[in-house]
Amino acid sequence: MSATQSSQAADASAPWPTELRVAKDRRTLTVVYDDGASFALPAEYLRVTSPSAEVQGHSPSERKTVPGKMNVMIIGVEPVGNYAVKLVFDDMHDTGIYGFDYLRRLGETHAERWAEYLSELAAKGLSREPARR
Repeated sequence: MSATQSSQAADASAPWPTELRVAKDRRTLTVVYDDGASFALPAEYLRVTSPSAEVQGHSPSERKTVPGKMNVMIIGVEPVGNYAVKLVFDDMHDTGIYGFDYLRRLGETHAERWAEYLSELAAKGLSREPARR
């Protein structure tokens, strides 16, 4: 079996989302996988962990801590091929491509990543509250 065939075989056995649902209040994306796992991912969490270059940078040292997104909402979910979705937020951020494997990792590591995010905000003197206009 070639490396490509092996990779495809591994991908075929990976948990696959059977449902992606945005809550009526647009503040949560629920992802249900075919192995029974289910994750309710808050819009704020998804926004501040966006896989976009704007948030992640082009290396770990460039990653940004995004403040002020406590009230952000998901206004669109667009399929990207058969491996991901592009989420559109009401702050017009729409450049993150959320692979189904990335959504799974976000669900599995939600508590740790969220605690880390809150610590980063505090350390940088930033807030979850939106900036006043």
